[in-house]
Amino acid sequence: MATRSRPLTGNNGGNTMHAVRHKVLVVDDERIIADTLSQIFAENGYQARPAYDPGQATELISKWLPDLIIVDIILPRMSGLDLAIFVKERFPTCRVLLFSGQTATANLLEDAEARGYTFEILPKPIHPREVLEAARRILSDLPANQSGCSAPSAE
Repeated sequence: MATRSRPLTGNNGGNTMHAVRHKVLVVDDERIIADTLSQIFAENGYQARPAYDPGQATELISKWLPDLIIVDIILPRMSGLDLAIFVKERFPTCRVLLFSGQTATANLLEDAEARGYTFEILPKPIHPREVLEAARRILSDLPANQSGCSAPSAE
């Protein structure tokens, strides 16, 4: 895989030099996609990590507390939508962006909405600029003093 010599965005992923470097977790069982998107985010000023299955993702989310989780809807053992709902239930401040190359995901999104969850979805294949722009937009209202998902409260 060739490494780009400059970022795809002209503004360091929407962050300034003094801003928090947002953490992005990319979850896809296709390693090349997770690795490539993670690299693109890293090259554009984000802290980024890949995860290749829901179990690895939930472990990373609990330990690393990312600001944004980008999840493929079609994953082994647990759908990306179920993972997104799991995340929102346990870490309500986490931002989640779904993506999928499957046309049959509309029913899954309708089911999530019926359960009170609304998620943005991007179609695969996706151009890196589109996913970077979506991330910038989703993270644009994150307070400067907030870095990462809120850890679950002890009740």
